[in-house]
Amino acid sequence: MIASLQASAQTVVLDSYFNNEQKKGADGALHSWHYKWAEKEMSGFSMLGDLFLKHGADTATLYEAPTTANLRQADVYIIVDPDHEKDNPNPNYIQKAHTKAIYKWVKAGGVLVLMANDSANAELKHFSELSGRFGITFTNKSRNMVKGKDLPTGAVHIPPGHFIFPSIKKAYLKEISVLTVKSPAKAAITEGGDVIMAVAKVGKGTVFAVGDPWLYNEYVDGTRLTPDYENPAAAEDLVKWILKQVKK
Repeated sequence: MIASLQASAQTVVLDSYFNNEQKKGADGALHSWHYKWAEKEMSGFSMLGDLFLKHGADTATLYEAPTTANLRQADVYIIVDPDHEKDNPNPNYIQKAHTKAIYKWVKAGGVLVLMANDSANAELKHFSELSGRFGITFTNKSRNMVKGKDLPTGAVHIPPGHFIFPSIKKAYLKEISVLTVKSPAKAAITEGGDVIMAVAKVGKGTVFAVGDPWLYNEYVDGTRLTPDYENPAAAEDLVKWILKQVKK
């Protein structure tokens, strides 16, 4: 079931099936957490969700496996940091039926956003079986392995006038799964010869992939990074670009 937070023209749906880490809340019950719209802690996506709302979209959550039927309610579908057994003793892996439904939805005009993590912190094999349909692979090669507060290790430089990130020069991403790309995908951002972000156009739809869930609250609230790391502006640039890809 898709749980919607409000009604609007464009619906941005966040997966909570493949990423379904559980922890006990104050009430003693288990709750899904980590990269969630309503999660205001540093681990949440509440600030990113607020940006989608600011730009006229609706935010919603899909707690079930994606199907042809439930994806019809989504204009944008975001999958972040899919679980492995370290995150969840009973992870929901991406299967062929899921990939088939998602591919069909993208081809018809859907916008798919894939945010991985390094191989120690996300399940990449099945995730890459999905992304591979669009020419993108999340590899076991990791980079920007920041130790402590060594921020320069996490630097990713943005070329001037970038088609996704026109307003920034530098972003911060740590513990990234490096991508490989083949047609129809193209590298969107590279650093030191490694592909950090990629874009693919398939049918009427668009896919954006990055090897890190880099826009969670911790790195867009403006308190954890020095001002030269422009993640808050990067988040706004990305939100505006994603919504422009939606076909009505």
